[in-house]
Amino acid sequence: MSACRHEDKGGVGSVGAWPYRLPMTTGGGIQGTLDDLGTPLADVTFVVVDLETTGGSPAECGITEIGAVKVRGGELLGEFGTLVDPGTPIPPFITVLTGITEQMVMAAPRIDTVLPAFLEFARGCVLVAHNAPFDTGFLRAACAAGGYAWPGFPVVDTADLARRVLTRDEVPNCKLGTLARFFRATTEPCHRALDDARATVDVLHGLIERLGSFGVSSLEEVKTFAKAPTPEQQRKRHLADGLPSAPGVYVFEDVRGEILYVGKSTDLRSRVRSYFTASETRRRVREMVGVAERVRPIVCATGLEAEIRELRLIAQHKPRYNRRSRHPERSIWLKLTVEPFPRLSVVRECRDDRAAYLGPFPSARLAEEARAAVHDAVPLRQCTQRLTLRLIERGHARTCALADIGRCGSPCDGREPLDTYEGHVTLARAVMEGDTRPVVAAAQSRIDRLAVELRYEEAGEQRDRLAAFIRAAARCQRLTALAACAELVAARPGFDGGWELAVVRYGRLAAAGTVPPHTRTPGSVRPYVDAVIATAETVFPAPGPAGNASAEEMECVLRWLESPGVRLVELDGVWSCPVNGAEGMRQRIDRAYAGPGPTAAAERRTGRPLH
Repeated sequence: MSACRHEDKGGVGSVGAWPYRLPMTTGGGIQGTLDDLGTPLADVTFVVVDLETTGGSPAECGITEIGAVKVRGGELLGEFGTLVDPGTPIPPFITVLTGITEQMVMAAPRIDTVLPAFLEFARGCVLVAHNAPFDTGFLRAACAAGGYAWPGFPVVDTADLARRVLTRDEVPNCKLGTLARFFRATTEPCHRALDDARATVDVLHGLIERLGSFGVSSLEEVKTFAKAPTPEQQRKRHLADGLPSAPGVYVFEDVRGEILYVGKSTDLRSRVRSYFTASETRRRVREMVGVAERVRPIVCATGLEAEIRELRLIAQHKPRYNRRSRHPERSIWLKLTVEPFPRLSVVRECRDDRAAYLGPFPSARLAEEARAAVHDAVPLRQCTQRLTLRLIERGHARTCALADIGRCGSPCDGREPLDTYEGHVTLARAVMEGDTRPVVAAAQSRIDRLAVELRYEEAGEQRDRLAAFIRAAARCQRLTALAACAELVAARPGFDGGWELAVVRYGRLAAAGTVPPHTRTPGSVRPYVDAVIATAETVFPAPGPAGNASAEEMECVLRWLESPGVRLVELDGVWSCPVNGAEGMRQRIDRAYAGPGPTAAAERRTGRPLH
């Protein structure tokens, strides 16, 4: 654990050539120029700061390390560096990334002790950080939690400056490591706060040298330069002309009509105009704006319809500038196969074969963990061979070692008869479709035994298996319940006093509409409801929990249905979740994995996994 270090060297030490020099005089006064307006960059004291944290959310995660370097005019004035006890467990992937372990921060000061010293170190300076909103967000949250007023530092973001002054031909991206190599920084970033801050100092000096070619030589000009839209953005502002101020989807297209980017908004005109202002700093999107030649609006009745249309358009056209939801067909499922001796298989699609499905999973790894959790509770065979009665009778089936250790009844050599194995299949189907108690009980028993034996890492693995299964089961049961309803009509209060209407058929949004404000009586509302139902899309049942819609689309519908004020107008079917389903257990799992809290603190003190 490194102690808090605060050095002030009074301008001793050089950290690189400074591209700007102070004006020199020869005795009397000199005539000022326009370049003298504002604060010259050579006179600005910068505090370059970097943080290491336990995660990405200031509300839920803590700071594990602070590193800061104070420079002025190319001279090193001081450094500040310390580990910080975040008060919460450090996730394993954070430890792998940064090398900071819980043992290292156990004796470190808490943030309420470190923060006053850092604020004093940075007082009166300009804060600089790479991806500054991340670091300043954590510092602001720490100030609010400790009762300190945020000093209102001027902030310079080196990532934002790099996007403005460097081209893609020079650097493929604006990550700190890439920029440090480009500017030949003397310190290599390594996800440790002080080293990253030192590397950012060299990047800052390299960027300031580049700013000189743009005529930027003062702090005020740097701020204005960072906020100004690019010439390409200014040239394309006319693309937002004529767009309606209504909810809907906007589609950026190139000169050939190819879809480049799809987005949604409650106000199409305002949202599209923001792409041509300085508020849009994403490098990829700025590149898209340079290629785009037109913006096509698709007006929607409600925000829900806009959200669903966006998902469908992205899945259909797969625009190259959209990053999310481009391949919903690549969902991963856990399937109980349909054969004489069924087994659990990881698949990428749901078929109409009367099989039981669980999912979808975000990754194949989580699907494997969920499968392991089911295998711990139900002794299904784990081999991949296609097992038939004729193969068993002839003795041609391959055997494995799982039967010898009691993990399989060995139906492959006839030791477990078909009717006994069918009992396991029935239990597995019940576990996947409704009653999760057998899996929870088996996992709880194993976790308790491992905890008593002080095998906490193995107990944590069992907990992760259970969490993967429970979360997938809860999601699957919610999707299955909605997809089973032939028709569901719901209404939600609108912001203008009217109502938003949605018609959902077999889990798919079939129609959306609105009821104007001041329509109070049921008799006056009913014609609008009937009109939306009459124009709704015809939808037929489909295999799998998600039916005719993607899982992401159904999640959007479910969030809308569960929002405050929603009322069911009509329901053809039964919309419910199993009594012994996974939803209740999922809430316990989420609380166990949540950030700071009494349970998490107890786990950190004892070293025992949550269970």
